Amino acid sequence: MNLSENARGALYMSIAMAAFTINDTCMKAVTASLPLYQSIFLRGLAATIAIAAIGVRSGALRLRIPPEDRRWLLLRTVGEVGGTLTFLTALRHMPLANLSAILQSLPLAVTLGAALWLHQPVGWRRLTAISVGFLGVLLIIRPGTEGFDRWAVLGVISVAFVVLRDLSTRRMSSGLTSVTVAFSAASSVTLTALAVLPFSGWETPSGEEWALIAGASVFLIMGYIVIVMATRTGEIGLVAPFRYTSLVFAVALGWAAFGQFPDSLTLIGGGIVIATGLYTFHRERRLAQRAAPTV
Repeated sequence: MNLSENARGALYMSIAMAAFTINDTCMKAVTASLPLYQSIFLRGLAATIAIAAIGVRSGALRLRIPPEDRRWLLLRTVGEVGGTLTFLTALRHMPLANLSAILQSLPLAVTLGAALWLHQPVGWRRLTAISVGFLGVLLIIRPGTEGFDRWAVLGVISVAFVVLRDLSTRRMSSGLTSVTVAFSAASSVTLTALAVLPFSGWETPSGEEWALIAGASVFLIMGYIVIVMATRTGEIGLVAPFRYTSLVFAVALGWAAFGQFPDSLTLIGGGIVIATGLYTFHRERRLAQRAAPTV
């Protein structure tokens, strides 16, 4: 079966979201007993070594970065490091599904960012959908109430960092391989955690904690590589809404692993955001079909 570019991008995005959510589940479990930055460092070290090995074996790891890509790789690295640290700090103190619900604003934020930064056209219908979607986000985080604390703020900040990461990835040339980008991301996060490690403490991991770190590393590698493939395949406004699948995975894993289930307002807000993301996808596809040449 031959899939279109947009269909492949959507599939890659869904796979990446599943991988990242499993990674998040492992990290939430291990940081309950190990210091946060130690956990990030150990996971990142394993992921960096594995990605380097994959890149060397396949010949896809290229440390010489084309001049036209250096700026975008730097911006992407800032987004990756900032997004990882803010997200995992919030995750340590929040239910997995609640934080994932906040992150469902990413498709809408990326679509809006693509319009503002990449000058991709966005009509009034999609702008309306984005506005309604962000109202759904407000329903999730509930500013001014007990549910909107510093951890929820960190979750919102992580959204901004990930938008920067994804839009920067979109500007990179095809000459910069996905493995190279993934290696840069993993090594940058690892080195940042290493720099903070002397101030955050160290504890000897148990066998179960090593297993969780190993599992997180495996799924992080998968997520790193596939997310780059997703953001480079198809139109970003079509592919980005498939991030919403992470909420489905997060609700299931949060309930199975931690016995946590989001309240009704969080689910309603998440549903609104997902619905607007799906509408955006539908609208973009209709416009693409109209623009396609007839034969």
